[in-house]
This record gives sequence, structure tokens and C-alpha cells, in this order.
Amino acid sequence: MKSGIEIIEKDKGQILGVAGGNYRIIVPGDKTDNKYAVIEMIVPPGGGPPPHSHPDTHETFYVLEGDVEFQTEQGKSIVSAGGFITIPLGGAIHCFTNTSSTVAKLLCTVMPAGLEKVFELVGVPVGSGEFAPIPELTDERRELMALIDKQFGQKTYPKGYLD
Repeated sequence: MKSGIEIIEKDKGQILGVAGGNYRIIVPGDKTDNKYAVIEMIVPPGGGPPPHSHPDTHETFYVLEGDVEFQTEQGKSIVSAGGFITIPLGGAIHCFTNTSSTVAKLLCTVMPAGLEKVFELVGVPVGSGEFAPIPELTDERRELMALIDKQFGQKTYPKGYLD
């Protein structure tokens, strides 16, 4: 009888440059019947995604290293290593920024899986420890983001939207 147990070593898995950080897809949805996916996020100082929402995805973050400022419609909170954030189903607008002077590391779980597919479409492959620059927000990039948002039932807002 097969146990189904899988061990994923450090730095194994697809690593993508997303929003200025490295997102390592540790457990993709195709390994969990799309029930969940697990992503390690290494975010440089000042980095993080723009405000966004995804009504059909429950997302959690465990801060492993550093300090991140999580922002929602209710306000801002600094979450340090050992802190945990949960974004419930329903489409709460949220974003985060690394407020540390060094990289922040987060472990993100999404349920159901699917958000990792967004990262595959918007990100670029990078090596461990490499950081791709944040892509310029051209008209072509805006069009791509709008198509991805529509395909995955999410919405991306401009930086500063929650201020």
C-alpha cells in the first residue's frame, strides 16, 4: 500500500519572481486534488503584492522571518515572525509589505488551490536567492492582469487603494 507521503527538500519546487519577491510553490494543487496549495514567499524589504481580493479562496500566512505590514479595509497591522494571518472566503481586500530591513519569509496556504496558477502566469522563473525586478505596469501588463483576474475570479487594485 502506498503511503502518499512526500518530502520536499529546501529549495525544491518551482521558484517564481512575483511582485519583487520569490514565491516557491512547495505543494501545488495538482498534488492535493486542488484542495490546497502551499507557497513559500521570500519578500525583500519594501516588497509585497498590491491590494487584491479573491472571494473563492481562503488564504493563510505564517510569518517565519521578519516583519510584514498587513493591510485590509479595517486598517494596518505589523505581524512579526511567529504571527499568523487568515484571509477568509468572501473577498476581503488585502495586501502586505515587508517592513523589515532584511528579507521576510512567509508560508502561505491557499484553499482551494488555484492561486499558485496565478503566480505561474504573472511570475518569471528565478533561481534560489535571485530576485526578479517588479515588472513595469505597461498597458500590456494591465491587460494581462485583467485577463488573469477574470479567469481566476479575483480583483487587483492599485497600490495605495487601502490608504
